[in-house]
Amino acid sequence: MANDLHHLLQSAVDRGETPGVVALVARGDDVELATAGATEPTEPGGSRPIARDTLFRIASLTKAVTAALAMQLIEEGLIGQDDPISRWLPELAGPMVVRTPDGPLDDLVPAHRPITVADLLTSRAGWGFPDDFTWPAVGALFVRGWQQYGLQPQLIPAPDEWVKDLSGVPLLYQPGERWLYNTCSDILGVLMARATRMTLPDLMAERVFDPLGMTETSFAARPDQLDRFTAYYRPGPDGMTLADPPTGQWSSVPAFPSGAGGLVGTIDDYLAFARTLLPGGSNRLSPQSLQMILSNHLTAEQRAAATRFLDGQGWGSGGAVDVAETEPWNVVGRYGWTGGTGMTAHVIPATNTVSILLSTTAMPDPAATPLQKAFWTYAARG
Repeated sequence: MANDLHHLLQSAVDRGETPGVVALVARGDDVELATAGATEPTEPGGSRPIARDTLFRIASLTKAVTAALAMQLIEEGLIGQDDPISRWLPELAGPMVVRTPDGPLDDLVPAHRPITVADLLTSRAGWGFPDDFTWPAVGALFVRGWQQYGLQPQLIPAPDEWVKDLSGVPLLYQPGERWLYNTCSDILGVLMARATRMTLPDLMAERVFDPLGMTETSFAARPDQLDRFTAYYRPGPDGMTLADPPTGQWSSVPAFPSGAGGLVGTIDDYLAFARTLLPGGSNRLSPQSLQMILSNHLTAEQRAAATRFLDGQGWGSGGAVDVAETEPWNVVGRYGWTGGTGMTAHVIPATNTVSILLSTTAMPDPAATPLQKAFWTYAARG
């Protein structure tokens, strides 16, 4: 089986889909792991074989960690799902909503109700990415909401300024009306930091990383980790282009630690976290909290409006949930996500399975790559 996994990864490297990749499938205590490619194959003298302890930008896989942290704070009564977010983020009180999602920015109506913590957990606050990126309010989210810098964390301002800027961007939909990708996890990260009077890096370290032994995970690669940190590449017509070296955007903690996509870590660290989402895998989250994370909260209408991101899937908290077996890799109840830098991680509670793939390539579109499709099918079907 491990040889099959290695062949799957090596084939993707050989056809130029990614310069480097590591993946594992853990079925209970049985872990299959394989690597292929190198960390910096385009840099003279900089190439090292991908290894088990190689560090990657884990991008949107951060969202699940943010959601799990939020459920801890909810269990302790520090925040509540029904609480308005304006309790901690007064800048976002009384938001305005574009009258129609594709309408002009000066045709606004007041929000029907306050945005709640539950809206952030289910990505239905009204800010975020829809299927159509051409709408004016989406453009405002990119320009005034700093979303265009998701893969350039050093350019994003500190949380207070970020929230102030976001307050000037109208909602695309009324709170709770539609699922939109990404932004809610960033808002949730800022909210939790204010609620606990801690920075998000310190809060995650205290509540998640340290208890789980995730010693390699943080919002930047430490100096002693840089020799194991990958470069990051964008695919183009002439092959892979270096977008960020190990000493680049993720080599120091940014002013804005992104709860939507800011973490750096290793595959074993993320396995330690992912296993806490399996039945009996956590003593830090109650069964009710796990159900909140792992269960679909979207209506059929909301899922149908987000097919660019969700195909046969709904949304729990911090990740998608398969609700239909529309593809060979779909397993009803499978939870997880694919990150913008080619990362993917899922748990299948029914079979006690974790699958994680980390690569060095940024994906220009949420559509799955051949490597991801093959890996998902391998993990789901064995």
